[in-house]
Amino acid sequence: MTSSSDPTALPDPWHSLHELLAAMDAEIEQVYVERGIEGVRPRFAYPLIRLAHTGPLTIRELAKSLNRSHSAISQTIAAMRKEDLVTSEPGPDARTRRIDLTERGRSLVPFLEAEWRATHETVAELDREVPYAMTAVVEEVRRALERRSMRQRILHHLVEPPR
Repeated sequence: MTSSSDPTALPDPWHSLHELLAAMDAEIEQVYVERGIEGVRPRFAYPLIRLAHTGPLTIRELAKSLNRSHSAISQTIAAMRKEDLVTSEPGPDARTRRIDLTERGRSLVPFLEAEWRATHETVAELDREVPYAMTAVVEEVRRALERRSMRQRILHHLVEPPR
């Protein structure tokens, strides 16, 4: 037990953003369920659509094409494999696997593309509806972090405990 106060007892500034994103994803997933699409998460749409347009890719190639980390895509692929959306075959060398769509995955792509477009229209609608467009705010935060990184900002505020 430390003698300092518990910083997690303070309100978490990230909570509302995480909660909002989770609620939006849950709403998208509900659209899938209402259409009889079980076991498909919103995070699956991007890689499924990309694979439909590119054909089989290694996890590294897919991660790069989606601008995601290898680890994140690897975890997503594992979850999609459990739902019979993708297959995994040996790649060009022993360390790689080529990911391709199953028949089930391929059959969902037209709906996922339609949902993707509808979601983008919804975001545009929300941007017009709220006083500060989400996409503009995100872009402004990104620019601010380019000027001075998150790491630099944290280090500026970091007061390390005595050793």
